[in-house]
Amino acid sequence: MKTIYLDCGMGAAGDMLTAALLELCPEKKDWFLEKMNGLGLPGVRVAAEKAVKCGITGTHINVTVCGGGEESADVHDGHTHAGHLGHPHEIHTEHAGAAHEGHGHTHHTHASLADLTHWIAYLALPDAVKRDVEAVYTQIAKAESQVHGKPVSEIHFHEVGTADALADIAGFCLLVHELAPEQILASPVHVGSGQVRCAHGILPVPAPATAHLLRGIPMYSGAVKGELCTPTGAALLKHFVTAYTDMPVMIVERIGYGMGKKDFDQANCVRALLGETAGGTGKIVELSCNLDDMTAEAMGFVQELLLGEGALEVYTIPIGMKKNRPGTLLTCMCKEEDCERMARLLFRHTTTLGIREQISRRYTLKRHEQTVNTPYGPVREKVSAGYGTTRRKYEYEDLARIAREQGLSLAEVQGNIEAFVSQ
Repeated sequence: MKTIYLDCGMGAAGDMLTAALLELCPEKKDWFLEKMNGLGLPGVRVAAEKAVKCGITGTHINVTVCGGGEESADVHDGHTHAGHLGHPHEIHTEHAGAAHEGHGHTHHTHASLADLTHWIAYLALPDAVKRDVEAVYTQIAKAESQVHGKPVSEIHFHEVGTADALADIAGFCLLVHELAPEQILASPVHVGSGQVRCAHGILPVPAPATAHLLRGIPMYSGAVKGELCTPTGAALLKHFVTAYTDMPVMIVERIGYGMGKKDFDQANCVRALLGETAGGTGKIVELSCNLDDMTAEAMGFVQELLLGEGALEVYTIPIGMKKNRPGTLLTCMCKEEDCERMARLLFRHTTTLGIREQISRRYTLKRHEQTVNTPYGPVREKVSAGYGTTRRKYEYEDLARIAREQGLSLAEVQGNIEAFVSQ
């Protein structure tokens, strides 16, 4: 499975993520820069520069708007220090000085989600890329809406609603589209520590919008003072990353380093690894509860409900409970982001007073469905592969339909199909 793994041990910002992906396809550098500088954003200039951090050579994406410089809003001892993110401008008619993604501000921007959606529609990008760009900005708008207690339509982006941030997001989405990975995985995200100066004053790291975007994503703080994960970086991870995990077993083909501008004791970069993994990896949550006072009908109802709401698996096991009562162990397997929702459904539709949670790591085979020609017409076939194993299985519903129509057993239908296909 073609996989990109993002090492976010020094956080994630839009320019660093984009630079890391660009290093995975260096042969496309000229094409990428030509594409980015032809987006149609007024005054925007995108450059890819070599940078060295702690002896490691990588790429820094430098986005300037009308020649504007770069500032940081990390607060150290009451002062603002230079940073690695671009100086923004209003993408319509007036300039603004609020550095995107929570960095240094001298004026406020006034770009609404509607404004940005309008600009995205006219970018010189494939439609699929524009849809991703708009989805990322919509996530940021929803986070800002929650933080400020206003409807999304009233949100005006101070930190990220700017032309340079739009270029960062568009660049990352374009490179994902070009690299076409089957999955993107990432490490837990280092958010930094301390305080950051934004349009509304001095706020703790991670900034409120960033913290909201990172809900459900494993993150941690550390000794590094400064904002390591920005709203743009968090939104890109949230939109594209399949799972957050240790680096899986993979055959690495290329490695890219996307550099920030600031210098720390650690290399200030996002590392991206492109390679092949045998199958999917990720974490699942198992929610379990013991029940001894529900009818079989009610138990069947809740199982069907949970599966309909997106549970990966729901099953029951007969158990013995207190006072020698026969009972049922009900287990719901789900994705981490669905955990709270599934727990609410369990409390609402069962009689349990408590739910146990267990987080497990799972390995999955890559699966796809294809159609094969048979004497009975087209039949769907499910194929699973990975970790040195390939499995094939004909769709039960197709076999059952043919068996009923032909007056045959399932085994006869399957045997006839296998004999025909092997010819």
